[in-house]
Amino acid sequence: MAKRTSVVLTALAANAALAGLKFVAFLLTGSRAMLSETYHSVSDTGNQVFLLVGLRYGRRSRTRVHPFGYGKAQFFYSFLVAVLLFGIAGWESLRNGYAALTGHEGHILTGTVSIGGTVVPAVWVNYAVLLGGIAFEGWALAKAYRNIRLEIEEREWSGVVEAFRKTADVTTLTALTEDTVSVSGLLLALLGVALTSLTGNPLYDAAAALLIGVLLMTAALALGWENQRLLLGESLPAVEEAELEAIVSGWDGVTHVVDFRTVLFGPDDVLLTADVAFDPELDTGDIDDRITAIERALAEADDSVSKVYIEPEE
Repeated sequence: MAKRTSVVLTALAANAALAGLKFVAFLLTGSRAMLSETYHSVSDTGNQVFLLVGLRYGRRSRTRVHPFGYGKAQFFYSFLVAVLLFGIAGWESLRNGYAALTGHEGHILTGTVSIGGTVVPAVWVNYAVLLGGIAFEGWALAKAYRNIRLEIEEREWSGVVEAFRKTADVTTLTALTEDTVSVSGLLLALLGVALTSLTGNPLYDAAAALLIGVLLMTAALALGWENQRLLLGESLPAVEEAELEAIVSGWDGVTHVVDFRTVLFGPDDVLLTADVAFDPELDTGDIDDRITAIERALAEADDSVSKVYIEPEE
């Protein structure tokens, strides 16, 4: 949990600073790419706030109304990040770029600005902000990537793509996606601004703004899709579930497993239920002892298994 919070706080600090700097750069040059990047950083800052709320809310203890706790709050707030913020920012960026392309509202990024008494081209402010943003976001991306790599190695997944499809750690997943999109958006903006500045053609800057919007909306769809699987009650990955079921089916006195299910109630909170047929020669006391031992073994095999319910079947 502390690692997830650290990832979010790192991204929050970087995005809050960048939002202000990008807006100043937009005011100085009128760059549509910088305006799209401003929308982007404002949305990212809001995203981190939502993720922090989800982390805090998810730590609440279970109640009578929520007997399995509030772990799914992280899934819900991550879904809000995708739908409300990435979607809105993506749409505004897309609209901004489209208007510049079709209405010829772009700027050729001329003009100067005085910095400490020295007059420099205003577009240099754009370059400074974009290059600084790439450094900030690259640092945040590396931090998020290190965290996702730990889970990949622990669960022996093939890489980031498999982790994206299977992880329940939506906080780190969302931060990783945000930071990847942020670095990509900054590179697009840098390219658009540079080409417009060099050629005097404002369409490059406008096209960059449009592509940033497409990038954001694509990320929104991908994150929304991945979070909906967890909100709907996804099980553990098939390989992990099979390993746990093998512990039960191979236990002394168990004849076969009638039914076996897992469901994620949070990134580190798995509910496991099993209907198990025991040797008919065993008495009630022996069955109870075996059930207790199986529950303990399952929790030891996977520390995310927090609740186990085993029902003896004939």
